[in-house]
Amino acid sequence: MSLVVVATVFPLPECRDEVVEIFEQTIIRVHKDEPGCELYALHENDDCLVMIEKWASDEAMAVHGRGAALSELKSRLEGKLASPLVGQRLRPHPAGSDRRGSL
Repeated sequence: MSLVVVATVFPLPECRDEVVEIFEQTIIRVHKDEPGCELYALHENDDCLVMIEKWASDEAMAVHGRGAALSELKSRLEGKLASPLVGQRLRPHPAGSDRRGSL
């Protein structure tokens, strides 16, 4: 069963563009180097950035958690966020149609 992760980030206003660039670079790396990644997508509004991730398994997520891309992301974000990154690991709860009822 897939695992969904939602991570919310509040960049300091003066660092927003740099934080977005750091995420863009990380996304490219994760898409290329982490085969258990099914979705790793950045979303945004005026105040925050939200990463929506989908991993093939708990193990794929664990590999990502121990990997260089995430470690470097966290390091590069130091001093650029208004508050700590908040991540939530979620299990799908499908409802409705198969196609639209879950990620």
